[in-house]
Amino acid sequence: MNLLLTLAIVFGVLVLVRIANVAQMAAELSGENEDDEQDKSNKWNGMGFLLFMIFGLALMTYSTIKWLPLTLPVAASEHGVKVDELMDLNWAVLIIVFFITQFLLFWFAYKYRYNRNKRSFYFHDNNKLEAIWTIVPTIVLAGLIVTGLVEWNKITDLATKEDGIKIQVYSKQFDFTTRYAGKDNKLGASFFRNITDANPLGVDSEDVAAKDDKIAKELVMPVGQEIELVINSRDVIHSVYLPHFRVQMNAVPGMTTRFHFKPTVTTAKMKEITGDDKFEYIMLCNKICGVAHYNMKMGVRVLEKDEYTKWLRGEKKVFEPAAATPATPAAPADSVKSPVASI
Repeated sequence: MNLLLTLAIVFGVLVLVRIANVAQMAAELSGENEDDEQDKSNKWNGMGFLLFMIFGLALMTYSTIKWLPLTLPVAASEHGVKVDELMDLNWAVLIIVFFITQFLLFWFAYKYRYNRNKRSFYFHDNNKLEAIWTIVPTIVLAGLIVTGLVEWNKITDLATKEDGIKIQVYSKQFDFTTRYAGKDNKLGASFFRNITDANPLGVDSEDVAAKDDKIAKELVMPVGQEIELVINSRDVIHSVYLPHFRVQMNAVPGMTTRFHFKPTVTTAKMKEITGDDKFEYIMLCNKICGVAHYNMKMGVRVLEKDEYTKWLRGEKKVFEPAAATPATPAAPADSVKSPVASI
């Protein structure tokens, strides 16, 4: 098959070369001026560039407008609104620059096409032009970077707050587990050597703070409450990615990372906003963590405070107290044989 394909390409090239030779011979025999033909060809190529520019920009604009509804809906967290505003600013700058550069690219290809009656003007350098295309992009990019750093610092500074509901997100190939702090809002200590089938998170059973911790296989949060995610990994680097909340933080083996945020839109309300009765929040791992990376996800729900309290009350504790075993009733005294009597 490869040999046939190679032969087809070789013969195709030979045919094209032969056609070009025949076209050149026909032009010489007809007495046509080669320079005139070249000018016509350049003109049509330049017009083709302009038509391609118009078609391409129109197609890009149409595609953007048509598929925009398939992007993420409004941010469902307090800081997410600021993140979206910053993203919109970046897109505005990119789109303006894109249209300007594309127009200049294709317009110059048309305007400065080869013409034997024109001569190009050569100059070694132009300090003014170099200053403009160096200083202007520097100012714009510096402004975007500084604005982004300010917002990022605000987001990460929230991790130092102590008033958030503490929820551990424990990741391993290829799933997530959540652990909720009890009434004391303190998560019990954990250590990887404590991991067993009955204790998959390695929680320290001797830690008093762990006695009321609860474990779940979904992430459920109350709306309008500060949430502190305490993020850990058992094996490789994962990532806790909550796209609708504009939350992303790596889960790194051997260390604890944190993310602090406030959900502002319940699942029921987001269904109304999107017009989709089947809408559900989701948590994903967006680090390529292994062969089943694509399947590593967890359902997420945002409930009203009373609904959240009711849900949490029904979840099991990390260490459920063992059921008491009923004692075996003692036999009546007269039914016990005396060892002496039986000798």
